[in-house]
This record gives sequence, C-alpha cells and structure tokens, in this order.
Amino acid sequence: MALLRRLVKPLAIRCLAGLTTLSLAMSSVAVKQAKAESLPLIRDSEIEQLLRDYATPLFRAAGLKPEAVQVYIINSATINAFVAGGQRVFVHTGLLTESATPNEVIGVLAHETGHIAGGHLSRMQRQLDKASTAAIVGMLVGAATMIGAGLAGQGQLAQGGSGLMMGGQSLAQRNLLSYARAQESAADQAAVRYLNATRQSARGMIELFEKLSNQALASSVPVDPYVLSHPMPLDRVRNLEANARKSPYFDAEDSPALKARHAMVQAKLMGFLTSPQRVYQRYPTSDKSAPARYARAIAAFRTGDLRSALAEIDALQKEQPSNPYFWELRGQALLESGRVKDAVPALQKAVSLMPDEGLVRIMLAQAMLATNEAQLVEPAVQQLQRAKRYETDSSQLHAQLAIAYARRNNIPMADLETAEAALIGGDIDLAKQKAKRALSAFKRGTPEWVRANDILNVKKDDD
Repeated sequence: MALLRRLVKPLAIRCLAGLTTLSLAMSSVAVKQAKAESLPLIRDSEIEQLLRDYATPLFRAAGLKPEAVQVYIINSATINAFVAGGQRVFVHTGLLTESATPNEVIGVLAHETGHIAGGHLSRMQRQLDKASTAAIVGMLVGAATMIGAGLAGQGQLAQGGSGLMMGGQSLAQRNLLSYARAQESAADQAAVRYLNATRQSARGMIELFEKLSNQALASSVPVDPYVLSHPMPLDRVRNLEANARKSPYFDAEDSPALKARHAMVQAKLMGFLTSPQRVYQRYPTSDKSAPARYARAIAAFRTGDLRSALAEIDALQKEQPSNPYFWELRGQALLESGRVKDAVPALQKAVSLMPDEGLVRIMLAQAMLATNEAQLVEPAVQQLQRAKRYETDSSQLHAQLAIAYARRNNIPMADLETAEAALIGGDIDLAKQKAKRALSAFKRGTPEWVRANDILNVKKDDD
C-alpha cells in the first residue's frame, strides 16, 4: 500500500454523510481549505480492484462507461463517500472498515452513481449561481431600504433594511439546501433502480443510513432540518425502505467470495492504518483466519518484526499460493525491511499474477534499483515504462525513472523525470528548475523538449 497526498478541487461536491453541510453553500472556502490541507489519498491495488468490482455493474446499469469513472480512496475514519470534479467518486476508508457487508458499500456506490448519472454536480453549480444572484438581489434591496430610510431619518426602517440584507442571504441558502436535499432523494431512488438492475439488495444502503441516523441522534448538537443539504437520515430510511422492500432482490445476499475479499480489505486497512495494539485487539493470535493473519503480518513488518510477518505470510501462501496480494505483501515487507534482493522475486511473482497493475510494477522497479545491481537497471526501466500504461499521474513512478536514468548517466532524462515527479507532487519551483535544465540538453522540437517546455510554462495558482 502506498500513501500519497494530492490536491482535490471540489467545486461542487455531493456527500453521503452531510449533517454539517453548510460548506456546500461556501464552496470557495472548501476549495481553499482543500488546497491548504490536501486530501490524503490511498493507493492500493487490492482495495481499488475490489471497489471497481463493486462499482462497475452499477455504472453500466446507470449507462455510464466504467472506464470513465474514477474511484479514489481517502484515508479518513469517518463513514462517508462523495462525488466531485465530474465523474470521480471518493470513498473514505471509514466506509470500508465500518461496513458490515459488501452490500453496504455497494449501496453507497449506487447512491453516488445516481449523482453522476443525474448530472447533479453541474446542476448544483447552476443552482449555486442562482443562489448567489438571489443573495445579491436580497442584499441590494436591503441596502436601498437602509439608504432611503437613513436619508429620511427613519432609523427603524433602516434597521429593517439591514434585516432584509441578512434575510436575502439566508433565504438563498435555504433554497439551495432544499434543492440539494431533493437531489439526495433522487440519488437514493436511482440507487434502488441500479441495485435492482444488477440483482442486488438495497438493504445495505438502508442499514448504513440507519448507522448515520444513530450517529445523528447521538449528537448533542440540535440540527435544523432546513439547513441540511441531505434529508434527515431517519426520513431517508423510511422513504428508501418503502421502495426497496418491493424489490424481489431485497433479501439477496453477497456471495461468500465477495464477503471474503471485503474482510481481507478491512484487515489490510486495519494493519496499515491503525496501531499494532488495535490490530492485535481485533485480531488476536488465537484467530487463525486469513484476515487475522493478513492484518497481523502487516502490523508485524510495520513494527520491524519481519520474522513474525513472514511466518504469517507463509501460512497465508500455503493456503492460497496464487494470491497476488500475498506475494505483493511479501515483497513489500522484504523491501521495506532492507532485504531488497529477496524482495525482487516475490514482486516478480506478484507482477506475473496481476500484469495490469501498475502499482506493483513500480514497487518491483523500486526493489530492482535498490539492489544497486547494474544488470537490473534496464529491467527496472522496462517495468516503469509498462506501469505508465496504468499510472498516468504517479510521482513515484517518475521519481524511480529519474533514479534509473541517473544510473545510466542520462542526466537530461533524469532531470525531466524529476521535473515530472515534482510537478505531480505540487513542487512547481523544483519542477521548473529541473525542466529548464533538461530543456537546454534536448534537441528543439523533440517530444522530450516539448514536455520540458510545457512544464516550464506551467503557472502556479498564485501567478
């Protein structure tokens, strides 16, 4: 699992859990906060594949092209998911770890698919524009009243004008949130249709909304339902349940294979994202299940106990010798423990079992280069070039290519790849510095010269 941080610009966002959703009416603030803080995105082949398998049938049922919709994972313990920036679905790790069944996550993805298929983002943007106009008109009317009253010496009427100004903004905000609640209800109903079309139950979505409802009831903060962008959870549950129970698939259950994959992903997230103490509390050594061994193996190598980690991985691979993710974990544990030569064959095996996964190819190339063996530089470059087919914006990929080109003493290409990595990572100054140096070494008009020139002309947000 590789963690990375990336900026996301949520000009319009549709969230699942929206009990404090005034940010919808203050999207410019949300954008600034996102720029300042970034969103911690998680990259992992196994989790991404599971989410793709959950979502692809839903996208097809909604008439969307699955390859056009991107699913991202955010490292956050809260139960949430949202769509932003067009056809992009963001899923919090909390949704995965706290979900009791795959069906709960699938239900949420069906809901988010409803937002995309319904074009809610673009419609919300238009509604935001209208809200701004309404607020401005309200403020102008109030200001005119104040000025007129002030000139006439009518202080009480001037105060009324001030109220009109504030009321104009509040009314616009409430109209906007009412519109948002209608979109959420529409997405709920669309989700039920997609689940029916794929012969899946809406029970999971209802059960998840019940969890959110319980959280809302547990909150000590009183909530005005007219300043929420989402329908109140209990109302959602009632409306959804009435429709969902009519489905012949309401009692359909997830397949045992899907449940097993879901449990493995939950164990992986626990192993990587929580403390070893929590891992061993949830998965004590007496638990010999595959998820328990998976979580303990990850927790062990993260704390430097490679011996225990390999013992757990050995047991896993004895039962599932062709599981690519176990080979990937073995390779990662060896690589991060300094046994880079031993990591290479394990990662080569992982690549052979999942040849279309760019992330594991990048890790294999990293291990090859870490051996400092000259004969592995060219194979590493080949792995990275192949990974480019699947990973179009990986700073790590370009960073490893920079190392490989430097080993070849091809400094201009090393500079260009460093510039690419810096650009993706948001370090514009370093990107331009490296691109400028690379540009002078390339023949004018070549693809490398053009790319370096493009990076040199990138403008920073504050330019």
